[in-house]
Amino acid sequence: MKSVEQLDVYKIAFQLTLNIYKITESFPKSELFGLVSQMRRSAVSINSNLTEGSARASTKEYKHFVSISKGSTAELDYQIKIAHALGFIDKENFEKLKEDIERIGRMLTGLYKSLK
Repeated sequence: MKSVEQLDVYKIAFQLTLNIYKITESFPKSELFGLVSQMRRSAVSINSNLTEGSARASTKEYKHFVSISKGSTAELDYQIKIAHALGFIDKENFEKLKEDIERIGRMLTGLYKSLK
């Protein structure tokens, strides 16, 4: 089995996390402990849970953590919608983030199904 860091979903989620950090740097200071914190936490959580799950002793546990990663992906999807609606994320960045989030979600579903 591949190392978790070799998985395409891990690589894409890693880049997404970096992008979220860069994009949220321009958010209003009043959002530092609101949306900025939440979005960064959700983005980091995707690969944190993949990594933790891959280190677990059983496939059942790994699947559980993949499921948590999928939940973090859904959280981030909602958060970028709020940020875009508030004018904190422009249309171009929003569409790119949305595309990456949807792709990661599909890949996590595939990974979950592939774990026997």
